This record gives sequence, C-alpha cells and structure tokens, in this order.
Amino acid sequence: MTVLNCVSARLSRLGTASVLTATAVALPTLLPGTAQPAEAATAAVKALNVAASKKGSPYQWGATGPSRFDCSGLTLYSFKRAGKKLPRTAAAQYNSSRHISAKARRVGDLVFFHTGRSVYHVGIYAGHGRIWHAPKTGARVRLERIWSGGVWYGRVA
Repeated sequence: MTVLNCVSARLSRLGTASVLTATAVALPTLLPGTAQPAEAATAAVKALNVAASKKGSPYQWGATGPSRFDCSGLTLYSFKRAGKKLPRTAAAQYNSSRHISAKARRVGDLVFFHTGRSVYHVGIYAGHGRIWHAPKTGARVRLERIWSGGVWYGRVA
C-alpha cells in the first residue's frame, strides 16, 4: 500500500468531522502569521497561571514581586514571566493594551477599574466574571468576582 493510500484510508475512517477538526488544529502551524493569536492567548493564560500561583501573597504598595505585589505589580510580574512586557502602572498598562469589549474578553485579558476617565485598579480576567488581583493594603492576592460595572478590558499584544 502506498503512503497516499494509507493516508486516504485513515482519513476515511476518521470521518469528515475529525478531518475538519484535525485541519483546524494543524493549519495554523503550517501557515506563517496565523499562529500569532494562539501565541498571545498562550502568554495570557501563562500570565493568569502565574498570578494564580501568587495566591495569598501580601499586598504592598509599589511592590512588583516575587512575594509582595500591588495591583499593577502583579500584572507586570505575571506577564513578564509569560514573556510579555507591560509598563509599571495600571493607567499605563491600560494605555499600552489593545482595548476590547466585554463581549470580546478572554481568560488572561486585563480588567481595568475606572472612575470617569481615570484607571485606578487592574487585575487579570479568570473567566466567569472573576479576576486575580492584589486588592489593597491589608489584603492578599486572591480570586474575586468583578464588583463594579466601571471596568474596561485590554489585551496584551
């Protein structure tokens, strides 16, 4: 049996749905430039996992880790460990991120809390309306429900 016949026989056994799934998974790695969104998503998920690994670390204003954090220090540290650069403050992180709608948000996106046009807090979206963040003095890094409608979302490129 030739290689082509062997591949053809296996594909016919897989069925159309399986072939389409395999194509969707394999195709981005074969075409230059199409894997970038997946790479960005991977970095965002890595950053989220780094933030989650810091659960219980104490808040300290101005701290960027590895054992104490303020809100933007946690996001800066998490994305740095995932291979992405962010500026130091929540407002600067908002300005450097790609702004997205709430409907477009994904796990690993940044969640910015604001009053008017001023950003005052940032966390990493964990799904299901929750974020990982370093809340305030006296608190520790934790997973918490988004408590305000005054939020904007940003994606790290």
